[in-house]
Amino acid sequence: MNKEQEHNFIKLLEEHQNIVHKVCRLYTNDYDAHNDLFQEITIQLWKAYPKFRGDAKFSTWMYRIGLNTAITLYRKSKRRVETQDFDTVQFRIKAEEYDDTEEEQLKLLYSAVKQLNDIEKALVFLYLEDKNYKEISETMGISEVNARVKMNRVKTKLRTILNP
Repeated sequence: MNKEQEHNFIKLLEEHQNIVHKVCRLYTNDYDAHNDLFQEITIQLWKAYPKFRGDAKFSTWMYRIGLNTAITLYRKSKRRVETQDFDTVQFRIKAEEYDDTEEEQLKLLYSAVKQLNDIEKALVFLYLEDKNYKEISETMGISEVNARVKMNRVKTKLRTILNP
């Protein structure tokens, strides 16, 4: 942006800054949030100004940029999870011994499943997802009888891998 454009932008922003303040009042509840939004809208106006062609009035263009910026930030803030200060929360945690037996069994199972071929892995996955043989056969494009036979073979194979 050249000096003339920069000067024109500052002049127009000063003339129409009440538009930005109105948008800020609409989307914020406190002084700090108002100032943050004002600053963000000003930054977005600054970035977009070189593309302003003058097809619409500056004030109309300013409303559009301001509202789009405020709405975008509002939507982003709604996606955030509200948290609480750790110091203000009083809680007690019952200490328990950690039992990693189940975790170790899962590691062994995954290790064994990784040794299977792709079709066998898919069968095991669907089986562990509690799909019945009809659903497994439809998903894999094989007959229900074939799904049962393959699954029985995979179970035998897994037993062999897990209990050599």
